[in-house]
Amino acid sequence: MFDFSRDPEQVFLELLTQAEDMKVPDANAMVLSTADARGRPASRVVLFKGMVRGGLSFYTNYEGKKAHHLAENPYASVLFFWPTLERQIRVEGKVVKLTREESAAYFKTRPRLSQIGAWASRQSRKISDSSVVAGRVQELDQKFTDHEIDCPDYWGGYHLIPNYYEFWFGRQGRLHERFVYEQQDSAWSTYQLSP
Repeated sequence: MFDFSRDPEQVFLELLTQAEDMKVPDANAMVLSTADARGRPASRVVLFKGMVRGGLSFYTNYEGKKAHHLAENPYASVLFFWPTLERQIRVEGKVVKLTREESAAYFKTRPRLSQIGAWASRQSRKISDSSVVAGRVQELDQKFTDHEIDCPDYWGGYHLIPNYYEFWFGRQGRLHERFVYEQQDSAWSTYQLSP
């Protein structure tokens, strides 16, 4: 039986840990959906990188499409879907940039090639073919041979500060169970939805 007495962040982290422990591939992959100022949506998969000050964090290029959307409309949703466990979690809220210090600290933990990739890719811009980025990676690899790679100014993190959590559990006959936490003022309102 679902226990609404627990904090939704605690429930979320527990379910994520269970998915990781059960070796669900890319359990931290989440579909991030944003919309521009006119309400035109776009979705893509990003990786959840931990809770930061109560928000779900992810990192990206601040010049890409998702960043442009978030500058125009800071509200978004994320979806974790683990079909082998018949579970999904949907989280909605306001997205805020992380501090420069938080972004730089995370950048230092990334593999070297991922650091170079952040410098090499001008995310979401048109290119003639993949050799453009590959050539830039090779050039930067040589440039940074004996240097620590700093976080580019145009790259960093966000965190989605939840005001809505929905926990979905698949059941036979499509009689799924849906449990919701919705923020009302500063408190969580809880309820169950029909499948």
